[in-house]
Amino acid sequence: MSAMISQLGRYEVLGELGQGAMGIVYKAKDPLIDRVVAIKTINLGLALDEKEEYEGRFYQEAKAAGRLSHPNIVTIYDVGKSGDVAYIAMEFLEGRELRDIMNDGGLLPVDQVLDIVAQVALGLSYAHEHDIVHRDVKPSNIMVVRDGHVKITDFGIARMASSAVRTQTGMVLGSPKYMSPEQVMGKAIDQRSDIFSLGVMLYEMLTGQAPFNGENVNAIMYQTLNAVPVPPNTLNPAVPEMLNFIVAKALAKGLEDRYQNARDFADDLRACRDTLPRSKLQDVSIAPAGGEKKLPDAISITGNLDAAGEDAKAASTARLSQAFDSAAATMRLAALTATNEDVDELSKTFKMVRPSAEAIKQAAPAARPAPAAPRPQVHHAPSRPPVKHGSGNFLLMIIVALVLMGIVAIVIF
Repeated sequence: MSAMISQLGRYEVLGELGQGAMGIVYKAKDPLIDRVVAIKTINLGLALDEKEEYEGRFYQEAKAAGRLSHPNIVTIYDVGKSGDVAYIAMEFLEGRELRDIMNDGGLLPVDQVLDIVAQVALGLSYAHEHDIVHRDVKPSNIMVVRDGHVKITDFGIARMASSAVRTQTGMVLGSPKYMSPEQVMGKAIDQRSDIFSLGVMLYEMLTGQAPFNGENVNAIMYQTLNAVPVPPNTLNPAVPEMLNFIVAKALAKGLEDRYQNARDFADDLRACRDTLPRSKLQDVSIAPAGGEKKLPDAISITGNLDAAGEDAKAASTARLSQAFDSAAATMRLAALTATNEDVDELSKTFKMVRPSAEAIKQAAPAARPAPAAPRPQVHHAPSRPPVKHGSGNFLLMIIVALVLMGIVAIVIF
């Protein structure tokens, strides 16, 4: 075994952090500004027919990620080459991969899951706005650092609209469990593919199991193209009904039925989170004592499946009902979280009537705690500011307002 290198360009190598997708990742120090960095490397001493593609993809990652400056994306500082080793110097993150956190056993509280996934969605939204699609969104490419802050890493197989590096026709890039239907079929990829992959990750974090599974890659791909997973709350009763609709929309097979941009996905996740009681924050960025490691994707489910018994077996063969229609679900979500003007606009866009108060009640989480005290009536302001998603009682206020509008309409007409 060869000795560890001590220098990469101007960087002093301090130790190995692990194996990356294309090479070793080192912890190093930049002596110019006395900053600790992570350095991702790729050995270019490959067969000639592979070297050009690997080197091209490596510099593509540097160019793509280097253009991005966002709190939820790892920061790229520098790129260089030392002999047969190309490298990227990036922000050194003190935290843990989301995959390791999920492998610890048990499920995170639903509100914390929503917070993590919403942060990823915001980072992806920023990348998409800069014409960069990640193409490999999965838990091992998400880092959770101090206080639950999330960073997306490894844009190594990102494809930019203007990139000169092309994959050969039909070549599949990405991890099979998290690939979108269009990725499986080798079709053109856009930002909606990342949204699907993030939906798969969300489902897995909520339930402890992947929505599309199989004994081999072909079986997983078949499931991705054909299977409709059971609603998350059949596997985890803590998941509110509203979140079933959000997951179904993110995992829609058809591109037009899916969320069209990651920001809308993030907004719905945060709106849903704000209807839930906040759990005590767990510092998941710190590894638990004992250091036990499980096989990848082997996630314990804390009693949910065992307690369900025969009901869980029945649910495994069930399919989503017609109530999970994407446009109708969007209308219900809008009625729960948006202004009346937005709901009217959405109603015109979809050519659908506004949802009834009864439909809204069914879409709302079933078990919401009653407010501690009645809310004061707001009757002195002629107009309302844009709706914020920060209030725990916001959902109840919207439902009451819509019901009252219905009563007034009946009286007038």
